[in-house]
Amino acid sequence: MIVTGPIAENRRARYDYEISDTLEAGIMLTGTEVKSLRTGKAQITEAYASPERGELWLINAHIPEYLQANRFNHEEKRPRKLLVSKKQLARLSQDVERAGNTIVPMKLYFNERGMAKVLIGVGKGKKSFDKRETEKKRDWNREKSRLLKQG
Repeated sequence: MIVTGPIAENRRARYDYEISDTLEAGIMLTGTEVKSLRTGKAQITEAYASPERGELWLINAHIPEYLQANRFNHEEKRPRKLLVSKKQLARLSQDVERAGNTIVPMKLYFNERGMAKVLIGVGKGKKSFDKRETEKKRDWNREKSRLLKQG
């Protein structure tokens, strides 16, 4: 049986950043990291991706230790390599350098083949007034749906 579905989601990403482009990337993991991900306790809220040394790295993602693995366990917050093509890497690093954007991991999940994937987004940080505007729109949509439901 192949486990699919979301593992961790960064729900604040769309609130804190104006996401312009998304991309699915593979992630290089060790065996204990995959087993730990299957328990569903990973966190990517403080993580970011950075192009360094010709590769894309996921930094500050927290994958807890797998309790059944004794001395062969992994480091919880180690940098993990993201797998993207050279063309995609060039475009991402150009966006980060030129436009001052940030590469934000938005979702960590297993695809239908059981492979761990990361949905990353290229975004620019929002100012506080932009965040208030987003909150107003969300509240208004919630209120509007409540009014339409009542009739």
